[in-house]
Amino acid sequence: MDKIAFTGSTEVGKMISEAAARSNLKRVSLELGGKSPIVVFPDVDLDEAVQIAYNAIFPNMGQCCCAGSRTFVHADIYDAFVQKATELAAKRKVGNPFEEGVDQGPQVSDEQFKKVMSLVESGVKEGASLKCGGKQWGTEGFFVEPTVFADVTDDMRIAKEEIFGPVQQILKFSSMEEVIERANATHYGLAAGVLTKNINTALTFAQAVQAGSVWVNCYDATMPQTPFGGFKQSGNGRELGEEGLHHYLEVKTIAVAIPQKNS
Repeated sequence: MDKIAFTGSTEVGKMISEAAARSNLKRVSLELGGKSPIVVFPDVDLDEAVQIAYNAIFPNMGQCCCAGSRTFVHADIYDAFVQKATELAAKRKVGNPFEEGVDQGPQVSDEQFKKVMSLVESGVKEGASLKCGGKQWGTEGFFVEPTVFADVTDDMRIAKEEIFGPVQQILKFSSMEEVIERANATHYGLAAGVLTKNINTALTFAQAVQAGSVWVNCYDATMPQTPFGGFKQSGNGRELGEEGLHHYLEVKTIAVAIPQKNS
């Protein structure tokens, strides 16, 4: 085997890289974990921003590597955003995903369910404000209520660790310089989003954030033509696009000596 492409946790990605180095030094490309920021500036349409942030974290029961799991909201609109985000999450219908009208099914396993609940419990213990959810839904299965935390600080576990569940963490910021520094204060770097009507604001953040994909006024807008992958411990290499083909190709140099110069 000459090449491995792996999508999964950072922990397992490190094990694969180590094993590849010990065997035949095969090429490895990795798409790993994330704790991606989505930053909301005060000039947005509030309802639209709440919906984009909601769609960034809750799909697939929150089990998405590039989920916008750190929602940074400007202080000027923070309270209003939290209220609307809570109302939207509380309306999310949980149940059998094969039934019409159901928005959210169970987590993938008991292990993952317990991990999500453990992190939710840590958020409460560390002083975050639980606005909705936070408990098991029903009495059977691995269902987690759609959960929203406000008053989250960067030192809390829920702000640092990848939860991989339907848990939205809303953090407050006041300036561009502050939010860039805080967004980058993680060993992950898979994706990021920025919501603003000001193109200068959008481009300043997009260029400064350490993330492989940055989405402006949208989130998770991946297409076959757009390379996807992470900075730092979110992986190496890229999938999709022309860049994604390079990992499966070798560059060869062939030099041919000729008896005389004819030009």
